[in-house]
Amino acid sequence: MQLILASTSPRRRELLALLGIPFEIVAPEFEELPQPGIPPTQQVERFAREKARSIAVTRPDALVLGSDTVIEHDGHMLGKPVDLADARAMLAELAGRPHFVHTAVALCRQFPQHEAVTLVTATVRMKAYDAIAIDRYLATHEPMGKAGAYSIQGLGGELIESISGDFLGIVGLPLRAVAALLAGAGVCGPVDVNALYRDKSYQNWSRFVND
Repeated sequence: MQLILASTSPRRRELLALLGIPFEIVAPEFEELPQPGIPPTQQVERFAREKARSIAVTRPDALVLGSDTVIEHDGHMLGKPVDLADARAMLAELAGRPHFVHTAVALCRQFPQHEAVTLVTATVRMKAYDAIAIDRYLATHEPMGKAGAYSIQGLGGELIESISGDFLGIVGLPLRAVAALLAGAGVCGPVDVNALYRDKSYQNWSRFVND
């Protein structure tokens, strides 16, 4: 059974490879445009599902894995910053406060028909960093292309006080949830996903024990 990752994210590619299951990468043909009045959890589930479906329709015999991550703060959604000014505003908004990280994973196949979606939510509390710390982080350009304008597995980990939930979900691909979805479709990899969570070998993972 061919497995396709509907994502060009290097992070998701690295994480999925940890399961030891061969896969192909295909860029999804879906634009992530939030719909007004829809809660962030439903938005992110739709994004993941439509990413997977956009590839599944052209590769009907393959299992297609789609994923998306959004930040929810004070009831509204923070996506990827459009520029450095937007990233600065996001980081200032998050400073010293907790927020939710929602990651949805969808697994789709056209024939035989199969579709399943799961949602993983974690809570992240940021340190009470100041404008100088924000400017220092922005100078690295790491915030660009990251939901909420930070990368927990990179230098952005220094801005985080604590987490509650799946670290890999915050990175962008919760492997326990992925392994469960694949098992539900009859695909079991050679790697023990629980051992991965015990070893915590991914970047910065061992720094955050509350996961």
